[in-house]
Amino acid sequence: MKKNTITVYLVHAALTIAAVITVLPLVWMVSASLMPGGEAQSYPPRFWPSAPTWQHYVDLFAHLHIARYFLNSLVIATSVTLISVLLNTMAGYALAKFRFRGRVLLFRLALAGLVVPGQVAMLPLFLMLKQIGAINTYWGVILPGMANLLGIFLVRQFALSIPDSLLDAARIDGASEWRIFWSLVLPCMRPVVVTLAVFTFLASWNDFLWPLVVLIDQDKATLPVALATLAGEHVQDTELMMAGSVVTVAPVLLIFLMLQRSYLAGLMAGSVKG
Repeated sequence: MKKNTITVYLVHAALTIAAVITVLPLVWMVSASLMPGGEAQSYPPRFWPSAPTWQHYVDLFAHLHIARYFLNSLVIATSVTLISVLLNTMAGYALAKFRFRGRVLLFRLALAGLVVPGQVAMLPLFLMLKQIGAINTYWGVILPGMANLLGIFLVRQFALSIPDSLLDAARIDGASEWRIFWSLVLPCMRPVVVTLAVFTFLASWNDFLWPLVVLIDQDKATLPVALATLAGEHVQDTELMMAGSVVTVAPVLLIFLMLQRSYLAGLMAGSVKG
């Protein structure tokens, strides 16, 4: 019993240390964003601002037009999330509950696609979008994110747990497939839908490489791209860059904290059902 107690304390201590190491850079990022100019680079290093100031945030929104980039990211991430959740939920449900020729082969091909790095398909995808005139448009960023193989996999695994008898009873009562999907299946799949929405929004919001490739005009840039550009122009202004990082990180962090229970429940369900 004593040995088990010691083991529990050691595990808790290790988790606490890991949590502190993880959170510490985020705390310093917020602290540095409130420091007067040059204080973040002082020696010895400071952890707390001597005189907290909001001037760097004022500069970001008043002079560097960060609100424009924030809006660009919000429009793209929200559009990708809404469309992706709808299409991937429908695809995952169909692969789980509909019987049609080639269903197993199609699912295996989708699983095989998970091991292909996204960078491999970047050039062919760019050329296809160029043919339809989607380069340097928001749709050029949104279209590739509309299908998510991992999301389809998670939805399928969760949908397998929905009893066929429940669906058959709804069909006997005269409900159409669309009515069954909207009124019965979606409420049952709420945890995995929330998981997919959070996962998709985070991935789209934090995406740097694809918006950098597709969006040419600076006024269409997303927050990660704009922040990288500002870092090159204001390389010595650490406090300003930390303020930009806070503006970039804060929305997705708040979304994750608010929905973390459903997010983790959906991940666990998708990993064990099937």
